[in-house]
Amino acid sequence: MAGIVRLLISDIIMSFMWVWSSVIIKLFVHKVLGFGHHGFPVEVFRSSLSVLNMFFFAYLAKLTNGGAYNPLTVLSSAISGNFATFLFTVGSRIPFQVLGAISGVRLILSIFPEIGRGPRLNVSLFEGALTEGLLTFTIVLISHGVSTKLPGSFLRKTWISSVSKLALHILGSDLTGGAMNPASVMGWAYARGDHITKEHLVVYWFAPMVATLLAAWTFRHLKEHITSCL
Repeated sequence: MAGIVRLLISDIIMSFMWVWSSVIIKLFVHKVLGFGHHGFPVEVFRSSLSVLNMFFFAYLAKLTNGGAYNPLTVLSSAISGNFATFLFTVGSRIPFQVLGAISGVRLILSIFPEIGRGPRLNVSLFEGALTEGLLTFTIVLISHGVSTKLPGSFLRKTWISSVSKLALHILGSDLTGGAMNPASVMGWAYARGDHITKEHLVVYWFAPMVATLLAAWTFRHLKEHITSCL
């Protein structure tokens, strides 16, 4: 029981910290250092900070024995577990992650009201759902492959995963924000008051979750097929 409580606390704190981390990077680059919002050197520097940030959160996940800030991460793991684990993930861990993200965004906007309003859908509903679904499908496949093929190699696994997430985020940033994280998007959507719209639910929840299930199923069957051929 104590382990479950610690895990839920880790989830809510990490989700809170995750939404803050992107804001801190933005403030540091543009307000503290005074860089503009455009230009190749600025993008490279900001991307480097983002990769370091993902390394930090990967270390936190290891330190907390499985704490997470992304519902898709825990859902992907829960699929391969038993039904009780799946229910715990859907009924407790994901709501706690959402609560952490909402709390983090509310505090951000109370301190920095000019900071922005988070990811937004800039294309049609179908295009947005397809974009978030494909991005999620790709990163879940990569994550499963890395965890299977590189057991125990924290630095290599985190490097490949972080660079992949960053690349996919950049690909989808102008379309949907390239979020691949329903909890963090929910935090910003709740602050805007559009968290129960069809666009938000379909693009940022339904499509990524279906993609996560498909990616986990695809990886499992590919692995079984490859194993049977050897």
